[in-house]
Amino acid sequence: MTSKNTGIVLFAHGSRDPLWRAPIDAVAQAIAAHSPACLVRCAFLELTTPDLSTVVDELLSLGMTAVRIVPMFLGVGRHAREDLPELVAQLRAQHPALQIELMPSVGEHPAMTALMAQIAMGKAAQP
Repeated sequence: MTSKNTGIVLFAHGSRDPLWRAPIDAVAQAIAAHSPACLVRCAFLELTTPDLSTVVDELLSLGMTAVRIVPMFLGVGRHAREDLPELVAQLRAQHPALQIELMPSVGEHPAMTALMAQIAMGKAAQP
């Protein structure tokens, strides 16, 4: 599901610390720099705004017909296993015409595991 009408949502936990979200925002900025036509937004489960529903509503208002939700979790805990699928089910019920793709958590991706290993060994390329 990749098209000009697909919005990307980077979904993270959230924190009371406003600086906590900086890495998630940096990923969104990197996507926007690489693909300027791509609409990418950040959404948070708790303690940080905006929430997932608000972001999906915004993407719909901008003409998106599909949304790819990317959980920015390294581990797959309760939020990734239970909370997020429940939120996605609610969104699908509220917006039946919207295609919603829920990706696996980034920490499950072999490329992320390999990159973290390279970082730990001091071998990762610097930005």
